[in-house]
Amino acid sequence: MLPPPLTRTTALLGAAGLALLASCASPDDRRGGAGASKATARPAVARPSPPAGLPGMPPVQNPKDIYAADRPGMLSPVVKRFPSRVYVPNTNSDTVSVIDPATYEVIETIEVGRQPQHVVPSWDLKTLWVNNNRGHTLTPINPATGKVGEPVDVHDPYNLYFTPNGKYAVVMASLDRQLVFRDPHTMKVKKTEPVTCAGVNHADFSADGRYFIVSCEFSGELLKVDTEKMAVTAQQKLPFQGAMPQDVKISPDGKTFYVADMMAHGVWVLDGEKFTTPKLLPTGKGAHGLYVSRDSRVMYISNRGEGSVSIFDFPKNRLTKKWHLPDGGSPDMGGVSADGKVLWLSGRYDSEVYAIDTVTGKQLARIPVDGGPHGLAVYPQPGRYSLGHTGVFR
Repeated sequence: MLPPPLTRTTALLGAAGLALLASCASPDDRRGGAGASKATARPAVARPSPPAGLPGMPPVQNPKDIYAADRPGMLSPVVKRFPSRVYVPNTNSDTVSVIDPATYEVIETIEVGRQPQHVVPSWDLKTLWVNNNRGHTLTPINPATGKVGEPVDVHDPYNLYFTPNGKYAVVMASLDRQLVFRDPHTMKVKKTEPVTCAGVNHADFSADGRYFIVSCEFSGELLKVDTEKMAVTAQQKLPFQGAMPQDVKISPDGKTFYVADMMAHGVWVLDGEKFTTPKLLPTGKGAHGLYVSRDSRVMYISNRGEGSVSIFDFPKNRLTKKWHLPDGGSPDMGGVSADGKVLWLSGRYDSEVYAIDTVTGKQLARIPVDGGPHGLAVYPQPGRYSLGHTGVFR
């Protein structure tokens, strides 16, 4: 219990004076009972309440670390019995390669719709949605059994997110220039929000879930979107000629957004609340994917154009390491294993997947897959619910 606020008198008296006053007070005075004098009775002090989060959103467990539910072993009861797999959408082959992470081998190849871009865990963790961008469908996969369901008609599903309260799915309709809010289960349209930027593709939500930041890759812009109103509230052009923003990730303390940019070769550092002009942190050629470690201390940044991964240390607020893949490569999208020991990344231009030790940076495996591997999902992962993409959990 917090002590009562200090008055001017108690501040001047100090600890010794307070002890003396306490010894002189009657039992009723000390208890604040019926016999307490008016001089010692204190009115209740109203304490400011923290800002309310998005209605229906699960409470933030730790305001200092919004990824506190993502620690190793903290699997939801929903996913505890799911087999551990890596699902790789191959955009050029219209397939999903399924990898057993224990053996580093492809154990199944699933035919899906045209140009699958990302494999996305649903908000309730029960379904994996394959985004068939040019096939205009979502293919559901049951991660408990591996069974593939009937495709659902969804136009231009480049990427897919879920609002933190689980109320809506948000389709990033890149070529349609729309954010489409849909029922998270049936995928029926609830609202369509047209945008004036080109190539909406990646996003992340504020700590309270009330807004999210979206990257527009083809026009080099960022959007700020009100989650509840389902409306764009702000827009800005990045201060780099030819900017091509990609993945978006919020810091563990919820204060800063990071936006990878494959043409600026670095990560934009953005104050999401103020939405002022961000600053560029150079990381490497073709910066693309952003992934937070299981202990929330570092962020892995895949530099697709140079075959490397940069390490950003959150407490130190700086880059500390860079790992280079042996024989090069094109590390793109992926995720961290449930135990936090392996970073999995697709090799977009090399028809392969990389498994990287998260302590040493050593390449553990280089696994051949079909053509154009992109937004792979490591599943299951710790977390209470999914915000979408290749697995953003809170």
